[in-house]
Amino acid sequence: MKIGMISEHASPLAVLGEADAGGQNVHVAALAQRLAADGHTVDVYTRRDDPALPDRVPLTDGVDVVHVSAGPPERLPKDDLLRWMDQFGDELAARFTDPEVRPDVLHAHFWMSGLAALRATRRADDVGRPAVPVVQTFHALGSVKRRYQGAADTSPAARIGLERTLCADVDLVIATCQDEVRELRRMGAREDRVRVVPCGVDLGVFTPGTARTHQEDEDRPLRLLSLGRLVERKGVATVVEALARIGDQVPPVELLVAGGPPLGELDRDPEVGRLRARAEQLGVGDRVRFLGAVSHEDVPNLLRDVDIVACTPWYEPFGIVPLEAAACGLPVIASAVGGMLDTVVHERTGLLVPPRDPAAVADALLRLSDRRFRLRLGAGARVRAERRYGWVSVARETAEAYAEVVSSSSARRALPRWPATDAPLVSAGGTR
Repeated sequence: MKIGMISEHASPLAVLGEADAGGQNVHVAALAQRLAADGHTVDVYTRRDDPALPDRVPLTDGVDVVHVSAGPPERLPKDDLLRWMDQFGDELAARFTDPEVRPDVLHAHFWMSGLAALRATRRADDVGRPAVPVVQTFHALGSVKRRYQGAADTSPAARIGLERTLCADVDLVIATCQDEVRELRRMGAREDRVRVVPCGVDLGVFTPGTARTHQEDEDRPLRLLSLGRLVERKGVATVVEALARIGDQVPPVELLVAGGPPLGELDRDPEVGRLRARAEQLGVGDRVRFLGAVSHEDVPNLLRDVDIVACTPWYEPFGIVPLEAAACGLPVIASAVGGMLDTVVHERTGLLVPPRDPAAVADALLRLSDRRFRLRLGAGARVRAERRYGWVSVARETAEAYAEVVSSSSARRALPRWPATDAPLVSAGGTR
């Protein structure tokens, strides 16, 4: 199958940890590579953010990253990209006039990619050509972001309405968890056009380490890791406050915070400053260590050197870190939100806690100070990762979804409520 993917702001080539570079980049890269290993060919279309970038960059055998000109060729915050999605879609439409380039299916990652996908495939001048079905993965929904961030949400005002339109007009929505399915139903998505396929983890890279000799040293502090972008909603402050509640328990707990800017730039980062001040205020400043940005290649070794992983965001559409921790045989303390309700099984692979609840996190840490309990949960986490979240099975389920929409697309060829080529999808101000 010839597969096109659109990931307008999240290039598989991006350096993780930079602004707007995170789980979606990993997901798109890993899914594309696994699909190629299964015999498909994949072009991943992403926005050109540097004039020096080549038009086409091989990622692996069978996968190319294609840079599409849409807006100025410079780095822009993803929330500023909506005005350029018409141009993105029109450039794709021009490319797809070539039968050698035109994909069998187009998989849009993130809502703005979906707009570009429909612009590229639902055009008046497409009549008579084979249909290109569109599959949509949102990765995050505007309605959820608005609910939890309120006035701090920087998404374009039109986002929620446009996401509802996408639910109506794409051929299939691939949700990553059951919580997202419930949200999609509230948005009006038809049940027969939603399918759950989770995100995945590389089980050959993220593996349990050899027996940790430091686990035999009962006086050594437990190492608790928080890994991810350093923004307030990720809930690192909740973990810091939990440390203060534990007090002088035996063994003590050391919190490692990985993410944010490089180590040498931490002193200038406002979120690091806020967290450091909170730790000092609570008297645990000596037990919180900031590691700065960690490359994705170094994450497996970092995980294998800690005892517990904490993922305590206010909300999380899916969350890659709990999967990576599970694959490394580590128990996770996770907020009972979003995708973590699927990926973390309470008291079997980790412990679920209410978001923004330091007391609950402290109680979970005390329970996991029991080495046998901790190792039992970690072993269960690895087994579940192998059974459900390896990229082999995730890619197979995704390819099955593609095959279904390709086989049914000819029966649904009638043009939906989408503009002709000369009608703007969005104005410069961000509305249709």
